[in-house]
Amino acid sequence: MAELVAVVASTHHPFYYRASTATGADRPEFADEWVRKVEAFRETLTRARPDVLVMVGSDHFHQLWLDNMPQFLIGKAPFYDANFYNEEREFGLPRMLLKGQEDLSAYLLREGMDAGFDLAFSNELRIDHSITCPIITLRPQNDLPIVPVYTNIFAPPLPRPKRFVQLGKTIRELVESWPQDVRVAVIGTGHLSLELGGPRQFGPHGPDPEFDRRAVEWISTGDLEGCLSEVTLDSLHAPGNATHGFMDFMLMMGVAGEGRKADYVDTYDLFHTMEAYFTWYPNGVGQ
Repeated sequence: MAELVAVVASTHHPFYYRASTATGADRPEFADEWVRKVEAFRETLTRARPDVLVMVGSDHFHQLWLDNMPQFLIGKAPFYDANFYNEEREFGLPRMLLKGQEDLSAYLLREGMDAGFDLAFSNELRIDHSITCPIITLRPQNDLPIVPVYTNIFAPPLPRPKRFVQLGKTIRELVESWPQDVRVAVIGTGHLSLELGGPRQFGPHGPDPEFDRRAVEWISTGDLEGCLSEVTLDSLHAPGNATHGFMDFMLMMGVAGEGRKADYVDTYDLFHTMEAYFTWYPNGVGQ
């Protein structure tokens, strides 16, 4: 059977690549500390020695649009082109080619449907920065095959937070039941409080520091019960108009397990948002 060797959750700030590669007067004053934090976070994945990555993210209206918006989608292609023109233009992200793990994609799709999720799939999925950013930060050599899992956090009607948690639990069960002798890491990225295009977008920190504090506490302690008791589709509007991306963090809490404290926690207040990094080792550190 496959072994789940790491569960990793983080934000996916699209400006990291540009900030970390900038030099001279173009290099932001916060870049060195940001790079230091990311490199320490990267080591938590390296230590787990994965063979394949299940990557959870959300398409930012790049490929999925209002004419066809699945709630949960699994890519099952041999390769994935990555990043879109606007991401190259606005964020300086490079074009990428990611290798797929078709067997695990097919297994998650079939077994996930039998477990009660009517999953969509795509054989021609193009990947955006919700998945390429954690590749850049966590596995910049881009040498491992992936299974992309996309969630709908943008276009109502959205799945409720509990459904994200249920999918996370199901992903873990299916990964651990996959009859292949491989080491699997599940990586998911979302947001804490976030405002895009609104009056709170460019403050000295995230638009709702109190929500961010509580969110980090929920995630780091594995407090799914407390999180689900307070977080609803309606409540997520208050911390910022893009905060529904927090549900991808809740999905990752489902993968990690109820009451499971994170083995690694770090954060970084970065002008308009808080960056956050979490890693769990289901079978112990570096096993």
